[in-house]
Order: sequence, then structure tokens, then C-alpha cells
Amino acid sequence: MKVIFNKGAAVTLVFFSLVACGDDDGSVDAGPGMDAAIDAFADDAPATDAAVDAIACEAVANTPAYVFEREGVSTASYAGQSFRHLLIDRLSGFIGGLSDRIDADGAGRFDEKEELLASFDFYFRFDGAANGMEPHGLQTEPESAQTLWDDIASGRNLLDKTAGQDDSTDHADWDDGAFAGWTTFDGEAVTSPVQLIDSLLGALADNGVARANGEQPRGPNDEALPVYVTPEGLDLQQLLQKVLLMSVTFSQATDDYLDDDVDGKGLLTSNALGEDAYTPLEHAWDEAFGYFGAPADHPDYTADELASSGDGRADWQGAHDTNADCRIDLVSEYAWGAVVNAAKRDRGSTTGTTFGTDAFEAFLAGRALIAGADGALDEGTLAMLRTHRDAAVRNWENAIAATVVHYINDVLADMDAMGTDDYSFTDHAKHWSELKGFAIGLQFNPRSPLHAGAGEATQFLVLHGYLGDLPVLEAAGEEALAAYASALADARTLLQDAYGFDPADVAAW
Repeated sequence: MKVIFNKGAAVTLVFFSLVACGDDDGSVDAGPGMDAAIDAFADDAPATDAAVDAIACEAVANTPAYVFEREGVSTASYAGQSFRHLLIDRLSGFIGGLSDRIDADGAGRFDEKEELLASFDFYFRFDGAANGMEPHGLQTEPESAQTLWDDIASGRNLLDKTAGQDDSTDHADWDDGAFAGWTTFDGEAVTSPVQLIDSLLGALADNGVARANGEQPRGPNDEALPVYVTPEGLDLQQLLQKVLLMSVTFSQATDDYLDDDVDGKGLLTSNALGEDAYTPLEHAWDEAFGYFGAPADHPDYTADELASSGDGRADWQGAHDTNADCRIDLVSEYAWGAVVNAAKRDRGSTTGTTFGTDAFEAFLAGRALIAGADGALDEGTLAMLRTHRDAAVRNWENAIAATVVHYINDVLADMDAMGTDDYSFTDHAKHWSELKGFAIGLQFNPRSPLHAGAGEATQFLVLHGYLGDLPVLEAAGEEALAAYASALADARTLLQDAYGFDPADVAAW
């Protein structure tokens, strides 16, 4: 239902706010140079209340589905997960605008690698004590209900929740030899997700310094490149965003909050009510749902709406003003990450896949089951909860694997266009980097079908043997290009078989 709402008018609507909870243990010092990152928000600061008061806004008033109460108090809490989605979004946006900032400021601002690394660490190693009262800068229409970082949650960063940083609950030791999918970067072996992220940030900083000094490398046809694209064909913005989405949000949800391999964690958490409004098990399930990124009124969105979340279109900003307050709640009224990605694949399916809807419904059913258990889950109820967990995770991963297929198709099309006016090196770099970033994260789900096999023959390792660590460019010659195209086709077939995708969808994605 559409409601034209003028702020201050008499509108009565029932809505339950989703509150934050401390699921972390402090913040990390991001180091010097934060002014560079904070200054980037200056032109993007949300409008003041007075400015919003002066305009009319169009609200989409829906009834949230993912809403749970106890004695009139909301028990759904996942603001910390939305906070990390926002950090990933804002880091990607900062990198996307970095070329223009460097060109505008020249060597007077970004000519020191440490300065750039500190600006990136503003997001990756976010220091809430120092920067929590700064504006986050995300623009929505209408404006977001939370304008400052601390308005959403506090004491959070990305580093602490990257795979390997809380390995007591991980199914593999990602910091001690288990991490795979990327062998070397700049001549050094890659042995952990954090090392890969820091290596990508370091390469980006090197490019930034070179650009500030008029020395940034150019593309294979001597074309000028954005600061985040390397002449080897890596799009560092896309790689970083996808690696973070997978090593933080997907890893935490599947290998922590929804796992059942450690007593007292994940699905084996207590369902006894304590001082909080929610039980530990309710909260663990909510945190996994928060990392999935769905708005509370997901059933009232179309796939087109979800798929366009955050893409800057004038006619859609990816959010419903569900409670008609002329604000967008970034926790409950905004679509983040995986749910957006799932909508894109469902929209492109020829057979009518419903990965996003099926995952949401499984999350909803599991949460209702926990709430209705009224204390400890018996074996039958726990078995049913595992069924809902498996459905949620399976559909979430299906959408990711389908996205890897999508970008394999794009890279093959890029390679076919080589030597013609239709070829774009930056598009090629973007597509390959999104492909690789998503594919790396498939190892984090302990129940992924890609774990099938043993040793070097696991499906995951075979997949990345096909993909490699860099795209193959025109200069490699026809024989190398043909061999890599064949390897990508084999990778696509592997994914089709492992996930049971319909060949028609594989061709269409």
C-alpha cells in the first residue's frame, strides 16, 4: 500500500523497532589519518530534521514479517550485523571515489601510503570510540533514521569478525593453512583472509600514491585506469567488497551463528531467557539473519526492488519506509548484501528460482520455532531447526554460486570481445574480480557441496584451479586464451553439477 505522508500528519502504524546488542568485545585502533576518510563524508551528510520536515515523502507502509515480541518488547536484535554491512558499503564507496579525490587534491593529500592505509582502516579496523559520532554518509530516500555510526551500533568493526579471527568456532583454522583459493599476491603466499584483505588494501594504496605522483600504471592499450584497477586485470574495489561480504557476513552466519559443532555456540546455544529480552539462541539466529541482509518486510518487495538496492537509481533506493516516519531504518528497512544478490539471480532465472524468498522463509520459520519452544529445544525440535537452517544456508549459497556462474558468463563474453570496439578492459577486470571474490567465500560454509572430495581434489580446490589468481588477458596469446576459456567452461559445469542448477539458468545467468 502506498501512503503519501507529510511529516507531522496524524498516522497510526504499528511497528516494532529492532535494537542493538553487544556481540563484540571492543574495537581496534585504526591508526592515524582518519581525517582523510571522515572528510569524504562532508558532501554526503544526511539532511537535517528541519530539511526533512520541509518536504513530503512517499512511504511504503507494510507489515514487517520478521518481527518477534515478548511482553510487548521486540526480541529481534541484529543491528551489529547491519553496522558491518554499512562498513563494507562505505569502504567500497570510498574506494570508488578515490580517483577523483586524488586528482582533486594531488600530491598534497594522498601521496603517503600510510595515509591511504589509515583511510581504509577507518572502515576495516573501525574505531568506534574515536569515530562513532561521525556521520556514516549513506544516502537513502527518504533519509536514514540513523545518521551517525553510533546511531546503529557501537564497538563493532570488520577485522574482528573476519574468518579466522574467532577460530574457536570455525570449522577450519583459516589463519593456519586452511584458507585456500588464492595462492600468492605480489609474490607472497596468501595464508589467511585477513592477509588477503590487507594485501589488496596495500596494492590499492600503492596505486593511489602512484596516481597522486602522476605515475599510476595504465591499461594494456595505454588507457587511463581508475585507481582501483591494476594493469594485471584486478578490480580491487570489487575484490575487496566481495571478499569482505564472504569472509565476514557469510562466514559468520554459516560457520558460527548457524553451526552446531561447538557446545554453547550457534544452534547449541541456550534458549533460556536471562536478563535480555531475547534468549541467546534467538539472538544467534537473528544475527545470522542480519548478515543475510533482508529487510523485515521482505515479502512485500519485488525482485526488481531488492535487486536495485543501493544502485543510485532516482526512482528506487532499495528501501521501504515501512513505518511511514519519513526515515529509512538501516536495520529493518534496508536491503543489504546477500538478499540483494539473490534477487538479481532470481530475476535472471529462466526456470523461476526463488533463492531469496526461500532463504527468508526458512529464516522466518526457524525463528518462529525457537520463539515457540519456550525454553530448551527437545531433539525433535532441534532437528527441525536444523532443517530450517539447512534451507536458509542452501538457498543463500545457491545464490552465491549462481552469481559465480553469472560472472563466468560475463568474463567469457569479455574474452570473446577482445580485439573489437566492444571490449572493455575495466569491465573485464570488474567481472573477473567479482567472480573470484564470491568464489573464494564458498569455502566458509561447513556444509557447502564444494567440500566434496579429498585433499587437492575437493570441488572447491578444483574450482579455483580452473579460475586461477588472475584473468588471462589478450597479451597472453590465442593458445592461453583458449585454454582459459575452456577452464572457465569446466568451472561452470562443476558448479552446475554441484548445486543442481538447471542448464537453462546456467546459460541465462
